[in-house]
Amino acid sequence: MSLITRFAPSPTGPLHLGHAYSALLAHDLAHAGGGQFLLRIEDIDTTRSRPEWEAQIYQDLGWLGLDWPRPVMRQSDRLDAYRAALEALWTEGLLYPCTCTRRDIADALSAPQEGAQIGPDGPVYPGTCKGRHPRTGAMPQGVALRLDMGRAARHPRYGFVETGAASATTSVSAEDLTAQVGDIVLSRKDFLGSYHLSVVLDDAAQGITHVVRGEDLFEATRIHVVLQDLLGLPTPTYHHHRLIRDAAGKRLAKRDDARAIATYRAEGLGPQDIRAMVGL
Repeated sequence: MSLITRFAPSPTGPLHLGHAYSALLAHDLAHAGGGQFLLRIEDIDTTRSRPEWEAQIYQDLGWLGLDWPRPVMRQSDRLDAYRAALEALWTEGLLYPCTCTRRDIADALSAPQEGAQIGPDGPVYPGTCKGRHPRTGAMPQGVALRLDMGRAARHPRYGFVETGAASATTSVSAEDLTAQVGDIVLSRKDFLGSYHLSVVLDDAAQGITHVVRGEDLFEATRIHVVLQDLLGLPTPTYHHHRLIRDAAGKRLAKRDDARAIATYRAEGLGPQDIRAMVGL
């Protein structure tokens, strides 16, 4: 089987050194294994995505010396695939509507008998809407849809192969998924789908064999292996790498223009300088 990696940025701001590190790692891994490096544009959130940022992604990656097949996959072109997956999960009774606001959830978690368990998506949802709305009939529109993790986690344990942060086969129990991850949102009321749903569908559609991404997404992989099982998708090998941080130890953000790839390019640095700066 050919080794296939990808880099999947969102066009919501300039790429910085952390993005360069992740893209270069994925590119180098693919080429070292005689495989292929792919680019995917994660523009499902159309309210924040901008065409000028997408254009700069191509410029920055090309300047770094990376190449990829064209045309690239764009999430905004795959809404039908996301909708079909949601319909399938709805039909199986694995989704339920949620009309809670952030304040509703915060108030529920502040109750003395509750307490906030923090999961990959923040505080674990307390289940306020779990029995409030019917799950029969047509899949509702214009509301958030949550995955009923108690029903979705069908096996005692789930596992995936990790070659980065843990360098081992990593497993998670159904009990931990329910308690520590909870009923995560798979589609939001203001746009179809979610990161968790789209990433597993897109990785499968592109035949990704090795997912290279930051260690901040390590915990989210617990969600992804469940969705892969539910949707009959393969589970790739995962490599969660270290994060590039500033002098104070804070992870870089897109608003940190001082460390944007375009800034270094404008200052006259070259691709090899960027590789050296990120430790490659």
